[in-house]
Amino acid sequence: MPPKMTPGPVPEDASIREAVCVHTKKIFDSCRDKDCIDNLRLYPTAASQAVIASAVSVRPISAQLLYVSVDVEEVAFNRGLYSIDLRYFYKVTGDAFTLGSKPVQISGLCVFDKRVILFGSEGNAKIFTSSTVLDGSDVQLPRSSNLPRAVVEAVDPVLLSMKLSETCDCQTSCTYLEVPDAIQQVFGDHLAIDSGGRVVTVTLGQFTIVRLERDTQLMIPAYDYCMPEKDCSADGCCNDPCALFSRIHFPVDEFFPPDTITMPEDYRDACSNTVH
Repeated sequence: MPPKMTPGPVPEDASIREAVCVHTKKIFDSCRDKDCIDNLRLYPTAASQAVIASAVSVRPISAQLLYVSVDVEEVAFNRGLYSIDLRYFYKVTGDAFTLGSKPVQISGLCVFDKRVILFGSEGNAKIFTSSTVLDGSDVQLPRSSNLPRAVVEAVDPVLLSMKLSETCDCQTSCTYLEVPDAIQQVFGDHLAIDSGGRVVTVTLGQFTIVRLERDTQLMIPAYDYCMPEKDCSADGCCNDPCALFSRIHFPVDEFFPPDTITMPEDYRDACSNTVH
């Protein structure tokens, strides 16, 4: 019998048990981007719009990425290339300041459009699959188009700035924007999409990874079957919350700043040039 293998780095003397064929998604092309999105219009809630109308200044607080809409289309006259249209939906929060009063929190929607062109190879096969139906017969699912699958990985953006202006000079349309119902429900209030008057613009920093992948069959080496080592059986301690809590280690790192993070050299150099 071959030695017992566990997931992780493979030792040099490990013997391959067999070559197996697996069905998986192969990445054909990918890219990463660092976007600084300037002058992006904020579509505030109705309550926030009333505050903005009398505000003298605004201050950024936070930004949250809600959803990314992805659409893949073939690029004409370029075999194997595909355009990926991305639409980012953000929830942006800030403070609005009026004369003689405390700041009032405002929130709204920001939308950013981006296009990426990647290589996704070609596929002419028609794909049919089946799915198990509970208490019923298995029904074959409809044929799917053989376009590559686009995957977008993104983190919450960095809210760099927020400005108040009298006119709309924005990246997105100032008159019409289609907002999905699920996005609208996040705000719990009507969004002032087509309202006139003063507007708020923001600047966001967005990090994104985009890739194109297809279903394919690959042959890989196999060492052994993967048998879990962890025991699922309960030992009785889970019924006692204090006993469960006693097994949790004290979170020392949460009380002290990490000692593994240092100031970037380019940041230190930039700051030294501005100090007098």
